[in-house]
Amino acid sequence: MAGSAGRALLTFGAAALGAAAAYAAARTLPERSRQPWARTNHAGRTVTLLEGPAHAAGLATGAVLAGPPTMVAAVAAASLGALDDLVGNTTSKGLKGHLRAAAQGQVTTGLLKIVGLGVTGAVTVALADRRARSTRWAGSAPDSAADTAAYSTGVTSTLVGGAAVAGMANLLNLFDLRPGRALKVGMLVATPMVLRPTPGRIGAAAAVGASLGVLRPDLTGEAMLGDTGANALGAVLGLALVERRPTRTRFALLTVVAALTLASEKVSFTKVIESTPVLREIDGWGRASR
Repeated sequence: MAGSAGRALLTFGAAALGAAAAYAAARTLPERSRQPWARTNHAGRTVTLLEGPAHAAGLATGAVLAGPPTMVAAVAAASLGALDDLVGNTTSKGLKGHLRAAAQGQVTTGLLKIVGLGVTGAVTVALADRRARSTRWAGSAPDSAADTAAYSTGVTSTLVGGAAVAGMANLLNLFDLRPGRALKVGMLVATPMVLRPTPGRIGAAAAVGASLGVLRPDLTGEAMLGDTGANALGAVLGLALVERRPTRTRFALLTVVAALTLASEKVSFTKVIESTPVLREIDGWGRASR
């Protein structure tokens, strides 16, 4: 697994440098190009969503080593998020809001994004499953029940995995409400995969690297991921979590993601975090002000 560790390190570095360089370049764009990405955050400050495309660029840079499925997840999810960031209708919010609008005959960009993320998830997992069936992980035969199951994945497993990827893309966006929060959630999920020789190690390394590459401007309240960055980060994380995993593991992830998404319609994640001492400390770490 030394080769896997080396690839993970290279992917991490490439993604971090790619994201940081892309954000620095984005900040030099003419005002007319930066203005559509300007938003007002929770504290009433003007921030830029250009962090999102920069983060996605870092993911794409890392995906050169992670492989085509990760590249498709990063680019497609970022493109769908950018559609919502730039021309989205803010009158309908949340999954329930978009579905309610659809029932009334209104097709929102949010609904288009939901459908698009579903297709993206299915395509990326299908690509990953195809690669798993045609190659051997680390050059050897499967050595566990999970690996054996992954080599025989079928349509049902691919669709469940795709739904989990789409759900993760949406879920990460729900955490992009305070400086650094979505990036921290992403890194907390990805780091254990990077430290161990798991099937999704390389994609997870891209997620951690890209996140660290734009962490400073996010923590200082200068920028935020927006849908572009959060959707891309979530999709790449979701793919890393389901890659070469059996159907039962994919279904378990989908169940957790769906439960959290539905809970967000009723409960404020921010209130839960602020009322839990440990979560509040982690959430506030590194911010210019809390």
